[in-house]
Amino acid sequence: MVTCFLKYIIDPDKVDEFTHYGRLWIDLVNKMGGLHHGYLIPHEGPNNIGYATFSFPSLAEYEAYRNKIPGCKDCQAALKYSREAKCILSFERSFCKPIFAGIEDKAKLFY
Repeated sequence: MVTCFLKYIIDPDKVDEFTHYGRLWIDLVNKMGGLHHGYLIPHEGPNNIGYATFSFPSLAEYEAYRNKIPGCKDCQAALKYSREAKCILSFERSFCKPIFAGIEDKAKLFY
């Protein structure tokens, strides 16, 4: 499994717009074979930082998802929304291998 970790710099006056954008992508990622873990919007601390994480069973499946985005009208509409709303100033994307179980649960996992 691979998890995409996104850190966004957002316009602090457009948190509602960023929230809407996030809700669009949660549905899209889930429909396209991923598991979205949600978005985190500012609450306390910096007012211009947001996060999102989602996972795919493998990097190859993530890449297949990314290749579908240009031809998906709903994905293109979500991207257009963010450009027009100007809620995202920049973002960083990292890939991680998640650990979901503690020591006691390790025997139950399949890698």
